[in-house]
Amino acid sequence: MHADTATRLHRMPFGAEVLPGGGVRFRLWAPAARRVELLLTTGGAEHALPMHAAGDGWHERLLDDAGPGTRYRYRCDGGLAVPDPASRFQPDDVHGPSEVIDPAAFHWQDGGWRGRPWREAVIYELHAGAFSSGGGGGGGDGDRPGGYAGIEARLDYLAGLGVTAVELMPLADFPGRRGWGYDGALLFAPDAVYGRPEHLKRLVQAAHARGVMVLLDVVYNHFGPEGNYLHLYAPAFFHQDRHTPWGAAIDFDGPQSRWVREFFIHNALYWLQEYRFDGLRLDAVDRIADSSEPDILEELADRVHDGPGREREIHLILENDHNDAQRYRRGPGGAPVLFTAQWNDDFHHACHALLTGEQDGPYQDFHVRPLQALARALAEGFAYQGEASAFRDRRPRGTPSAHLPPLAFVNFLQNHDQAGNRAFGERLHQLVPPEAMDAALALLLLAPSPPLLFMGEEFDAPSPFLFFCDFGPELAAAVRDGRRREFARSAGFSDARSLEAIPDPNAALTFERSCLDWSCLEQPRHRRRLTQVRALLRLRCDRIVPLLPRITRGGHCHVFGVGGLDGRWDLGAGETLRVTANLAPRAVVAPPEVAPHDPDGVLLAQPALPAQPAQGHQGAGELHPWSIVWSLGST
Repeated sequence: MHADTATRLHRMPFGAEVLPGGGVRFRLWAPAARRVELLLTTGGAEHALPMHAAGDGWHERLLDDAGPGTRYRYRCDGGLAVPDPASRFQPDDVHGPSEVIDPAAFHWQDGGWRGRPWREAVIYELHAGAFSSGGGGGGGDGDRPGGYAGIEARLDYLAGLGVTAVELMPLADFPGRRGWGYDGALLFAPDAVYGRPEHLKRLVQAAHARGVMVLLDVVYNHFGPEGNYLHLYAPAFFHQDRHTPWGAAIDFDGPQSRWVREFFIHNALYWLQEYRFDGLRLDAVDRIADSSEPDILEELADRVHDGPGREREIHLILENDHNDAQRYRRGPGGAPVLFTAQWNDDFHHACHALLTGEQDGPYQDFHVRPLQALARALAEGFAYQGEASAFRDRRPRGTPSAHLPPLAFVNFLQNHDQAGNRAFGERLHQLVPPEAMDAALALLLLAPSPPLLFMGEEFDAPSPFLFFCDFGPELAAAVRDGRRREFARSAGFSDARSLEAIPDPNAALTFERSCLDWSCLEQPRHRRRLTQVRALLRLRCDRIVPLLPRITRGGHCHVFGVGGLDGRWDLGAGETLRVTANLAPRAVVAPPEVAPHDPDGVLLAQPALPAQPAQGHQGAGELHPWSIVWSLGST
């Protein structure tokens, strides 16, 4: 199995493959089925054709008269008709027939694209439905389409903002017309609500033409609760004794795990080769249990590096609550051995707890000494490096990470989780004063770690981002009631009325409220924020990015007063990158060890350089409330 770089086709043992000489080979791994039928839709009716047992649980049928556009399903042992688990497209959603797709039919025109180095990454996370007006893929209101076309229409805006990588929330086919994508059922089929496969490929190609990478969020820890039929004919996919908060755990180390592992590894290679994505973000890998050596994550990373990673820059990012620094180890030349970086929840949690004072959920680990936690996360990556976590029943969390470069951590002030997992989907700017957001953004966007912006953050979008889905009636009620039970343990939701006010995830209005309102850019306060972010990202590109190869390990950061911190990163040759900040609403006097910044080396002083020290004071003097100073200097 390999990638044909001329046609951008990923060959795999699963699914329906259009053959070079004509016809289609259909293959299904169904180890629990005695007989399998291929159901072809022709003339408005389904016709059953027996498939041939090919050994090791495989069933196969080659049809000379099938081709691109053919609709098909499978039936095992006379039971339900089910879609292909490796379907490349589901025009009628997760319960309908699959459609044969010919990947060679799309003529790529980005042959010179080799990706971008990770040090240049400025990531913009977005939801393909809620980002552009009109939401879903069929069109849009006003003069802007939705879905893939809507994203393509705003690529010039994103490139002009300073974004170098667009990260799409999961696209794997999910039930209904609305969803975050983390309940995907058919992992190889980009959801039809946003457009057809060729429309997604056109989006990726258009991004590359503007020098913008495209990353994809993928979910390999569970399948969604609706539309996945693997348990009927391939129960070996699921571990009988392990579970995740979202469903049965995937069995990556069981006696029949070979093809289970191949299914997910080929899925990663498929997105990278057939769709030319520049990288993947793997969701919640701490919920993957695998005792194999190598485990599924290491094997997947090795296969990616030996495949598409040999041809161009590919970046693999993890979300991993375990804070396992070993996953991001670097080779002799500084290149990642396995994974490029981790989403750094610790940076977010510490900053959020500091700015808002919130103590619920994961913030209970950060609210006592949030400034100290933020300083450690800013300088060393993880705030928790083996300490006991109150949020996790006092269990130790994390491993030492100061030896890793800042490029091993993706920092953010908000993302889909941190807004959408709030009861009312508030964004950070709706919870803190504008000057606090000014300081937080200046800290995030100029720090050495690659920053991530969540869609609309760059202009203080007034729309919330809520959790939304579109399940069938029985499951919809369970999701709505379960979400309200979850918040019953949180402050402010002590009675039935407050819980009933939480938006119903299945209501169309919940999704519509989460769509960005681009018209707000006509208002001065939103234009002001956009202007600030553009300026910060321009400064990052011009002055910070060239320094990043010289920062080979974490920095040092200490705190003072209520909100003061002073951080430094060694650039070699006696030079340092430095930040001094006051993340509090009152002025703070810096101690003597916090030396004044050299005015000639200042990159940013917001709102202004610290006041001159008082007579006899040897330190940096008084720092204004919510002030940030970035500079270059000598050690």
